[in-house]
Amino acid sequence: MLIVNPFATSTTEAGRDALLHTLSASLRRPDEAGNGARVDIRVEHTTHRGHAGELAAQARAERYDVVVVHGGDGSVNEVVNGLLDPPSEPESGMPSPALAVVPGGSANVFARALGIDADPLKATGQLVDLLTTGQRRRVSLGHTNNRWFLFNAGVGVDAQVVKSIDEQRTAGHRATATRYLWTAIRTFMGAARSKPTLTVTVPGREPLEGAHFAFVSNASPWTYLGSRPIETNPDTTFDGRLGVFASTSMAPIRNLPLVRQLLSSKAKPHAKHLLREDDVAYVEIHSSKPIDMQMDGEYLGTRTALEFGCRPAVLEVISPKS
Repeated sequence: MLIVNPFATSTTEAGRDALLHTLSASLRRPDEAGNGARVDIRVEHTTHRGHAGELAAQARAERYDVVVVHGGDGSVNEVVNGLLDPPSEPESGMPSPALAVVPGGSANVFARALGIDADPLKATGQLVDLLTTGQRRRVSLGHTNNRWFLFNAGVGVDAQVVKSIDEQRTAGHRATATRYLWTAIRTFMGAARSKPTLTVTVPGREPLEGAHFAFVSNASPWTYLGSRPIETNPDTTFDGRLGVFASTSMAPIRNLPLVRQLLSSKAKPHAKHLLREDDVAYVEIHSSKPIDMQMDGEYLGTRTALEFGCRPAVLEVISPKS
């Protein structure tokens, strides 16, 4: 099943047609006579929020082999939550299709973190090769609020940025890297005047009180600024457990060195006002008042308490070997 979000940032009608044509023409498997037969591809276009998840659940119920998503990280998140049983429920034992992604959003963090090319046409050729050679791997997923997340979730300033970008897109502005950067700077400067509300707890440490924001990662990078990866937890991987990144200061003078570290390809972020841990089993976040939350780049409203966990090797993906 090919699930397409026609409203995603970087999808076009011509690109969608090329994707379907390439997959249809290139993918073959032996029929009963041993001859090459085309793989059947069912195409579904999403029409409303949550539709991608509904289609993925249908693909699982009908025993599809692979679900390919052409859309952004939000669409991929929906599909994954449709392919798998909810985190709080016992596993049903029903097999799930493998997941493949052809990037179609603005950041495409999950696909790029897996080694998938950011260009949709190149990614399509890459996908054909991966399907033909049978390259698959299993990855861990984070979860909170009875929902799976692929690469990150956060409360505070990053969620406020996502909310602002959503509002700007609704007003007709494109979600470009430059727009993300200036929105992040403006949001950070505004948040510097607010009082901290968070308490962050991880195993083996005293709770961190007075945090302004907290990011929880399931992989690295946390996001991309254009072609540049932003790595809050460079040692967090799809094969391990969670990473956490939380700050007790929003003062620009204290955070400028941290920004330089985040933009570096070598340094590991560190500062006296920063809690950064990798490979933790769980993260608990409590806020003294409702605070904005995002998951995989999708704004989810406000929360006052969240418990984050991780489940290893829960999702099969079509991707290069780790």
